[in-house]
Amino acid sequence: MMASLFQILGGLALFLLAMEMMTDGLKSAAGHHLRHMLGSWTRTPLRGLAAGCLITGLVQSSGAVTVATLGFVNAGLLGLGQSLGVIFGANIGTTVTAWLVSLIGFGFNIEAIALPLLTCGVALKLISNRSRVQSLGQALAGFALFFLGLSILKSSLEGFTAGFDNQHLLANAYGLPAWLLTGFLATVLTQSSSAALAIVLTAAAGGLIPLNSAAAAVIGANLGSTSTAALAAIKATANARRLAIGHILFNAMTGVVALLILPIMLWVVERLADWLDMTANVAVSLALFHTLFNVIGALIMMPLTPRFAYLLSRLFRSQEEDNAEPRHLDSTLVTTPEVAVSAVDQEMKRLVGLTRGLLRVCLDREDLTGAQIQPKVEACRSLNAAINEYISRLRAEKMQPATVDALTDTIRACRYLLEATDLAVQLLQFRDARDDVRLAPLATRIDQYLVTLRSLVAAEGPAPETFEQSEVLYHQLKSGLLAMIVRTEVPTSTGERLLDTLSGIRRLADQWAKSLAWQPATSRLNHSGPDSPP
Repeated sequence: MMASLFQILGGLALFLLAMEMMTDGLKSAAGHHLRHMLGSWTRTPLRGLAAGCLITGLVQSSGAVTVATLGFVNAGLLGLGQSLGVIFGANIGTTVTAWLVSLIGFGFNIEAIALPLLTCGVALKLISNRSRVQSLGQALAGFALFFLGLSILKSSLEGFTAGFDNQHLLANAYGLPAWLLTGFLATVLTQSSSAALAIVLTAAAGGLIPLNSAAAAVIGANLGSTSTAALAAIKATANARRLAIGHILFNAMTGVVALLILPIMLWVVERLADWLDMTANVAVSLALFHTLFNVIGALIMMPLTPRFAYLLSRLFRSQEEDNAEPRHLDSTLVTTPEVAVSAVDQEMKRLVGLTRGLLRVCLDREDLTGAQIQPKVEACRSLNAAINEYISRLRAEKMQPATVDALTDTIRACRYLLEATDLAVQLLQFRDARDDVRLAPLATRIDQYLVTLRSLVAAEGPAPETFEQSEVLYHQLKSGLLAMIVRTEVPTSTGERLLDTLSGIRRLADQWAKSLAWQPATSRLNHSGPDSPP
């Protein structure tokens, strides 16, 4: 008994090692192509589904694809709807493992396949000087060890059940919830749904588990695969956490549906197995079942993806995301522009405040990175775009000339604020330059420039004197830096980077100063009076 148990654990360990080798090798061999596929082939949820399915089938790891997708969402390269499609596809792609186990693991002489593959893989790894070929050799060796581990699992489980009456085991099988939990825990503990599936399929093929119990364990393993996403999203952005929740909900809903209609699904699987002439292999029936309920889940969820993404977007709301949502732009007012301008004014005041807050943070907070200010930047951009879009919807034919002029100035101010927002990161780079010992002769002027910029950002209205002072300091800094480059006191590359940063900050100050001249449209209209000339 103990010998069989250690054989089972050894087979599982070899299987896990093989999966890691195969996944790492395939990812390294593919290089940037997989990242390109994930980043570029996912413009719609349907294309995301196809990309997720294909990439998971190639690298044999839904966890790796899920974590990579979370990374893209974290970086803002994938939207929630697109990434949900990738997750749905990854669930389908992971069924490839079940097919490998069922068709090759139980249909062929495993050693006859695995040992030549292992030989070729190790040879490629040791002989070739090209990293891509070495990675391919590693993947091939992992593929061979995958089947050797499966062979050990198969023989050890056969030895474990040899002394039992299979009919007795079937009669006393645990309930479906227990098998569901078993599959879930096996995946969580091994962090590999493929390993859990291999155990379940092998045990079912050896007669240790009845088909319906094995099917419940497969559902549990599918649900357990979400643990990878949950762990990876703990310290991630709000969008990545929403994706992790979406992954969990999708797998949970798919599992619940599969459990509720389990007898019907097993009947369909039996009919499909008869049609495909595969009834003799229990593992094939489980692979069919695994594929069937994942495909059904994806078919159910794909039409609902936009709505599902919207519901998820209401979770984990950050302050920046709440700020990005317009609070006063009422669509019912677009036919009455004179009333709508008041709503536009309220949002413009919020936009000016948000942009001022972003610039202040960049000037005042130490050790701040570009990634940390990105949510604030996106909030400013989003609200700016919403104001522009709302103004474009107003009925121009019903506007008075004074209203047109006032809203034109508002759009112009939005452009100034947008450019100031996009240049905010330059403040971080400039502030960091103050700590460069090579620029010590300019430290005093840098500090003076920062103080002047803080005063300009804090101004509640036009501040021409402060802006002129910032211009004088800019030219002094630029002249001093150019002189240091000529005297080789600063490397040319460092000096040029700082000059570019200085130019960006000068542009930022100019755009911010122009935006301070904006006045609410309502106040301008009130001052113009009803009898003012058009």
